[in-house]
Amino acid sequence: MNNTQKASCSHNRTSAQGASNNVSTADPPILNPEEAEADRKHMQKIVAALRYYQKYCFARVNQTEIYLNSLPKRHQDMLVEYRNHLRVIRDCIHENQAVIKKMLRDNVGFMDIGGSEQKDKDGYNTKIDQQDLEHAQSTLKLIARDWSTSCAEEREQSYKPIIDAVEEFFKPDDYALNEVKILVPGAGLGRLTYELACRGYECEGNEFSYFMLIASHFVLNLCTEENKYTLYPWVHQNVNNLRMSHQVAPIRFPDICPAKNPPKGNIMIAAGDFLEVYTAPNVYDCVATSFFIDCANNIVDFIETIYRILKPGGIWVNLGPLLYHFSDIHGENSIEPTYENLELIIRMVGFEVLRSQTGIRTKYAQNPQSMLKSEYESLFWICRKPTNAVDGIADSSQYDDDNVEDVQNTGANGVGISNNHCAGRYNNGYRNAYQHQ
Repeated sequence: MNNTQKASCSHNRTSAQGASNNVSTADPPILNPEEAEADRKHMQKIVAALRYYQKYCFARVNQTEIYLNSLPKRHQDMLVEYRNHLRVIRDCIHENQAVIKKMLRDNVGFMDIGGSEQKDKDGYNTKIDQQDLEHAQSTLKLIARDWSTSCAEEREQSYKPIIDAVEEFFKPDDYALNEVKILVPGAGLGRLTYELACRGYECEGNEFSYFMLIASHFVLNLCTEENKYTLYPWVHQNVNNLRMSHQVAPIRFPDICPAKNPPKGNIMIAAGDFLEVYTAPNVYDCVATSFFIDCANNIVDFIETIYRILKPGGIWVNLGPLLYHFSDIHGENSIEPTYENLELIIRMVGFEVLRSQTGIRTKYAQNPQSMLKSEYESLFWICRKPTNAVDGIADSSQYDDDNVEDVQNTGANGVGISNNHCAGRYNNGYRNAYQHQ
């Protein structure tokens, strides 16, 4: 999520419950006129970027063709197949835009941008940021990641360890699963939230990006059959292609249709800033985070909020890297603790570390056929809020030098210490970035 998106997303909750699996928009909090106008204008920008996708992508192809036409004729004769390939790229971009238009048309009720009709449906009347245009492209890759068979391996890497851990701690024989409340912050396109709800848990996803919210609402509610739509998510990748067909490889989505396969448990998507929406203590039995915690300016805020909203005895399951999205962004503040630092911080907040592992190989929205694939050696841990915990956050001042040394020496699988707590509330925003790609 980019900086312009931070302050303009209202805190709505939309829910899909039981067999109907229809995500309906709940009544949002009342905004003052300034907030409502900012929210409306922000949604306009996101919609404009999606509408402008084709023109933006065509401009890149046009530039290549202009240069190609300037080459000596003998070179152009050698590049006939490449010229034809550029035509195929145009066709793929056009097909992507057709799906985007369908997504926007079907989402019109969800977007609720009243009074904001634009004379130019391609977005000319709204200033569009370069970053928003890039996010429009990234959204297509994230649809592929969460809802296509082409990226099933990525989901196996990133989601299965979390799902397995949840099922290990909340077994059907021991719990009424529909009473186990799970929160998935940074839910993205909603697949992890959906998979947990399919196993019978009451699962709530939280997402701040309107790009993600529009796309996930479309998949979760408005797709009526499996593999109905075709996208070309890698068409923007102009380098490290072994074959022309790899750049224009299609994916079909959704690989499973939530409307036809509703989850057994309740599912809800909450829109808004994680730190602002989730302030009530002792609400959730489990918080599951995947590629999320490094999306903060101050990761300690995230850890303390997760601790606060968990019920005593609740668990936090995390998998992902430490990219720290704001580390190199001009004008943004950021801290970047190492995992060694985080192990201590997690215990100082009050968590018991039940399990910890490094080196989990994970990809994020990677073209399976690219000559270059980025891969993380991600972190995985399971932490528990002590059963005797009280409201508030542990007082780190009680950790003297000896205690700090003891905590560090417990190792990755050590058990934390239950501490006295003090109340706290934090308001720093988070923006779910796309830089994992």
